[in-house]
Amino acid sequence: MIPVGVLVVAKAPVPGLAKTRLAAALGADVAADIAAAALLDTLDAVADCPAAAKVVALTGNLDDARCADEIRSRLDNFIVIGQRGADLAERLVHAHRDAAAATGGLPIVQIGMDTPQVSPELLERCAQSLLGSDAVLGLAGDGGWWVLGVRDAGFAECLRNVPMSTPDTGAVTLAALQDTDIHVELVCELVDVDTIDDVGAVRAGCGPGSRFSRATAGVGP
Repeated sequence: MIPVGVLVVAKAPVPGLAKTRLAAALGADVAADIAAAALLDTLDAVADCPAAAKVVALTGNLDDARCADEIRSRLDNFIVIGQRGADLAERLVHAHRDAAAATGGLPIVQIGMDTPQVSPELLERCAQSLLGSDAVLGLAGDGGWWVLGVRDAGFAECLRNVPMSTPDTGAVTLAALQDTDIHVELVCELVDVDTIDDVGAVRAGCGPGSRFSRATAGVGP
């Protein structure tokens, strides 16, 4: 086992609250089904990677979510913590600190649920990279980022000053990390799924039997 914790920051796939930009094109129920598929594929990849600990920071009510029973069953294999904070940046800062505390101070590799094409092997490479760096960062095709690993949870404090969900979130995050005078290793770029235009590229990176591939059959370019 690699002495690193993998953290998934996730939102319960509740219709009307999950994947709202997809919902504008596909409807709330279909968007929530796609979000549930993406979350479950992500949890499978994390569960199969050789990290010493696996954590999910969850927000939202699973009672109202799509695939609630399956998600609950999958979460039995994870340390589950609640998200806290007034906005996404603050929730990420707290999630890193809470995950590190829950895992005995392990370095943390954090992802979301928008890259269901992520594989156990890719997560393993990110974890291995973090063992030799202060931080790892993987940029996303929309200008954001899909993975952030920090050797010390305190390094994530710089996220408080980073505007989230903007075309330069990734670049600003990289600059904020480097401004703290730590070494940041860049890992591969991935496309994350936010809009219907992202679906095809993400699906192409998933296995043909993945939940995301099944949930998005016939959707997108």
